[in-house]
Amino acid sequence: MIFWLQFVLCAALIFFAGGRLSSCSDLIADKSGLSKNWVGLVLLAVTASSSQLVASITAVTCHDLPDLAVGGLMGSCMFNMLVIGLLDLFSAKKPVSNVVHRGHILSVGFGIVLLGFAAIDILFGKHLPVVQAMHRMDPITLAFVPIYLIAMRLTFLFEAARIQEDERTRSEHAGQQASSWYKLITIFVICASTILAASSYLPYLAEQIQAQTGWSQSFIGLSFIAIITCLPEVAVSTSAARRGSFDVAVASLLGSNLCYMVILAITDFFYIKEPLLRHVSSSNALAAMAAIISMGIVVIALTYRSERKFWFIAGDAVTLVLVYLFANYLLFTAR
Repeated sequence: MIFWLQFVLCAALIFFAGGRLSSCSDLIADKSGLSKNWVGLVLLAVTASSSQLVASITAVTCHDLPDLAVGGLMGSCMFNMLVIGLLDLFSAKKPVSNVVHRGHILSVGFGIVLLGFAAIDILFGKHLPVVQAMHRMDPITLAFVPIYLIAMRLTFLFEAARIQEDERTRSEHAGQQASSWYKLITIFVICASTILAASSYLPYLAEQIQAQTGWSQSFIGLSFIAIITCLPEVAVSTSAARRGSFDVAVASLLGSNLCYMVILAITDFFYIKEPLLRHVSSSNALAAMAAIISMGIVVIALTYRSERKFWFIAGDAVTLVLVYLFANYLLFTAR
């Protein structure tokens, strides 16, 4: 009973702080003149992903649970795509893919590249050399950081050019810019610290589930840990969607997937025994492939931009939910 009360308390703190974090980032975007897409992709995504960073490093350094760490990251990528599908429930008339900007395709593309490399590394990484000077890291995971930086640079340039073409962003929210920079930054830091503190306790709670059920590391990581460490992203994205800021919601989820790949590289650095992805279950490759398929669906939806829903949800959103459920069915039966 105490275990579940602790979980509910952590979840409540994360959801409250995540909601404030999302609204604060909206004001920061308006006040700075940056696009909400880029602020969500970088500022919100990096902050919300801090829980994954703590959980992954703790798993490999303190508990020697590499499968748990990688499973949490791969499962979170898959879960974030499910959340993008569920955001359609907050869009009253049109599908979310029709409301948000096409520029998200850029971050989706980079996410597909990084997850594809991760899946290849899990399945065939044993045939590659080892970078001894970097704590026996894998050369593929070592490349994740520069690819992420290139993605952020290209996205920033793309969004900067788009804002120059459409100056309405500032005028529409001119009345919201009265908040001082000091107040905005203070609120942002407090909310981010709350998320980090509450999330750092979640891996311990997840370990209790593993002890009680006897399930494998990879399954616990891909399911339970992936979901509970995604609570900051869920809080941020749903809060933004309720306010109608779907660009912020989608960008933060896609940005988190890119951040997870950087966290994977950092975790590989801290796992000094051998390259991390050569020491985990192939189930993690299945999760990566499911996330890639989901991202492909998002690219199709953003390109086609359907204006209709099937009753209360769009077809692409239904497909994202089905892909997630099918992947979890395969993971559960293969555990």
